Amino acid sequence: MKLIFLGDVVGQAGVEFVAKNLWRLKKELGIDVTIINGENSAQGNGITPDSFESLIRVGADVVTTGNHCFRRKEVIPLYDKNDTLLRPANFPDGTVGRGVTILDLGRAQIAVVNLMGTVYLDSLDNPFTVMDNVLKELDTPNIIVDLHAEATAEKKALGFYLAGKVTAVLGTHTHVQTADEAILEGGTAYITDVGMTGPEISVLGVQKELAIEKLRTHCPVTFKESTSPCFMNAVTVEFNERTGRAEKIERLIVR
Repeated sequence: MKLIFLGDVVGQAGVEFVAKNLWRLKKELGIDVTIINGENSAQGNGITPDSFESLIRVGADVVTTGNHCFRRKEVIPLYDKNDTLLRPANFPDGTVGRGVTILDLGRAQIAVVNLMGTVYLDSLDNPFTVMDNVLKELDTPNIIVDLHAEATAEKKALGFYLAGKVTAVLGTHTHVQTADEAILEGGTAYITDVGMTGPEISVLGVQKELAIEKLRTHCPVTFKESTSPCFMNAVTVEFNERTGRAEKIERLIVR
């Protein structure tokens, strides 16, 4: 079975780029499952009902998020209504929404887990112990984890901790694709960060001049999304759906 995972989609331009390229890419690569991180898919940050539904229309089976999952108030009711929209599983009990969903493809069930790191981010529940508890509840060997985290050390540590326990640990949040894709011990596909899908000539999707001004002067700056041509950062993972073990992981850049 073959999965494609798209890194953080940024703004309307990123969504439109996915719409133009994803179906062709899925056909060419023989993709069975599509997961997209959409926490920045709304114009101006966050995710909205419109941007979520747009990602589903263009081919996402599941949309994951991260620290911006609740930035836009209008999307909050959708987390309880739609099991294909996830927020990090380590939000406290009682938080709206879910951090795990099961895709039933007939020949196999695939669990998708959205998890968030806590180093340099919000102080959520411990991601290690949360994953321990999640794994106890899952009845499928096919488990894909979107690890939304800032610190590379935390991502690496969680990747090794989950090696042999899940099919893939795929990092998001930093918007910069890393070159450390690997199959870890026990057949777990890993990459520290998948990257982003959106304006390429930018600072994480923001107009480069505005980001430079903010960092150079430390004065307030209103960020605007770059209008440069987009690119898509993604990975594909091939895995055995009977055992849940990954056999291959490949980075993709589509311009």
